[in-house]
Amino acid sequence: MDNSNTIGTGQAGENAFPDVSTLSYEQARDELVETVKILELGQMSLDESLKYWERGEALAKRCEVLLDGASQRVEQALQQSQSAQEE
Repeated sequence: MDNSNTIGTGQAGENAFPDVSTLSYEQARDELVETVKILELGQMSLDESLKYWERGEALAKRCEVLLDGASQRVEQALQQSQSAQEE
């Protein structure tokens, strides 16, 4: 059985999930998709659901931060390219 798409360690507690700040955009996005799927099943207790929802919020914020950073880098590159062409 391939466990590469599992979320967390399967253990309860604060260390069940890897630190969001260490995830790449792709890792955070993939985990967010899986988290949404798990929540949509509706088979967890309220406490478990809240933990996954909070994790999903953190993952979404991580994706947004990384996308904003990428957007800024593209904008800077375009500005530098335009400046070089004007010279």
